[in-house]
Amino acid sequence: MTISKSQIKDLLDENREHECDSFGEDICVRIAAIADLPTRFGDFQIVAFRNNRDNKEHVAIVHGDVCGGEEVLTRLHSECLTGDALGSLRCDCRDQLQSSLETIAAEKQGIVLYLRQEGRGIGLVNKIRAYGLQDHGLDTVEANLALGFRDDEREYGVAAHMLASLKVKSIRLMTNNPRKIEDLEKHGVKVTERVPHVLPPNKHNAFYLKTKATKSGHFIDLNGYKHLMEQDDRPILQGMDEDQIKVVESQTAPKSSNGSEAG
Repeated sequence: MTISKSQIKDLLDENREHECDSFGEDICVRIAAIADLPTRFGDFQIVAFRNNRDNKEHVAIVHGDVCGGEEVLTRLHSECLTGDALGSLRCDCRDQLQSSLETIAAEKQGIVLYLRQEGRGIGLVNKIRAYGLQDHGLDTVEANLALGFRDDEREYGVAAHMLASLKVKSIRLMTNNPRKIEDLEKHGVKVTERVPHVLPPNKHNAFYLKTKATKSGHFIDLNGYKHLMEQDDRPILQGMDEDQIKVVESQTAPKSSNGSEAG
């Protein structure tokens, strides 16, 4: 099943004059158009959104009828022109996008939210400047900081609003990034599970992925193995006193609201 024509009409009617302040300053998106999207990865529908405050455009690539859906498999993918369109080997973006589309196409329902947040939110020109700094030995975090940005300038209020507009009740999030779950939950999204999304590195992006794992807190095994939730458990050994247990627990990665590891 897909989103039906009557559902599409209802969604477009509801969003025509939509205006809200529910998802943070400058975060209010409207559904602008919906169409079928057959792809080499499977059959989808594409939902176009426009942020009516900064005019940025985002899309949801939807498989199945997600309206009112629970535990919908979802991937948040930030735009990467160099990777997604040009096949750059400096990152894993194209591989992650393709893999997520293939995985979701095999599900009953699922969504890829394609967000216009190029270069971790710093924009295309600044991303190329960061590449130039990396060519001279800086890692991706050091390059962003040298340009006057934070490690990651993205935020996911837009994604939360898009899910709410599609009436999605809860999601299983495909991610290795704990911040995505924290940010979505902050905006009211119910995340029931983290689904690891790790792909093998190549010789050009291995250092980039290592930096994401060691500096940005991503759950990535550099050999490309999935990082399982039980691997995040810190050992509590017999004979430990309360102070020792507190130290171990303080080193545990942030958890999502259902108690599972964020990522």
